Amino acid sequence: MLSAQPRIRDAKPMQLTEQILEIPVNEGSLGGILATPRETRGIILFAHGSGSGRFSERNKFVADQLNQDGFSTLLFDLLTPKEETGDFQTGDLRFNIDLLAARLVLATDWVREHFRLFDMPFGYFGASTGAAAALLAALRRPYVIKAIVSRGGRPDLAEPALEFIQAPTLFIVGENDRKVADLNRKALQKLAAAQKELEIVPGAAHLFEEPGALEKVAHMASGWFQNYLIWVKRA
Repeated sequence: MLSAQPRIRDAKPMQLTEQILEIPVNEGSLGGILATPRETRGIILFAHGSGSGRFSERNKFVADQLNQDGFSTLLFDLLTPKEETGDFQTGDLRFNIDLLAARLVLATDWVREHFRLFDMPFGYFGASTGAAAALLAALRRPYVIKAIVSRGGRPDLAEPALEFIQAPTLFIVGENDRKVADLNRKALQKLAAAQKELEIVPGAAHLFEEPGALEKVAHMASGWFQNYLIWVKRA
């Protein structure tokens, strides 16, 4: 359900409309925040990493940059509140890539239908295990998802899908996140997409907490979406 009164906040150089969403799933709902610039050029859904959610400061930082560059963003929880409570104790669901991908597909379909965005291009931004979910979800909606960006992702967890994914895909990894960087290099070789790149952020570790590191991630992601998330409006 949409909130009755969307919240407007100032952004540079434009205004955003923020709507609080509840996306229905079996036995619950997924909370989300849809931010829409006045002149939008596409919508990007965020798939967060292990144990995170729609309030992830790192994802919010990237989303703000994308909003300023004219993209709508949806930050949302991949688990219901009840599931999150159980996962806090066991940690099982956060690594269930099939479940997370199914939730991402569900959210994609719901937003497209609820807001009648059938012509608008969609993209995915995934972090950590959320990147694997984004890759798998993109394979399930190949005519909807036009571009993918992974931040510190684990594409190896979606390995069986890599040879079939056609959406332009950018992997972003920190230079000091050596194990994950190696996994990304191997995944890039298996990825079928014609447009694919691996960007290494100098001096950055897994969480991109170093000064300026997350800014570089945000600008890389925005550039990728600007290149490949192109909306051809109907006359």
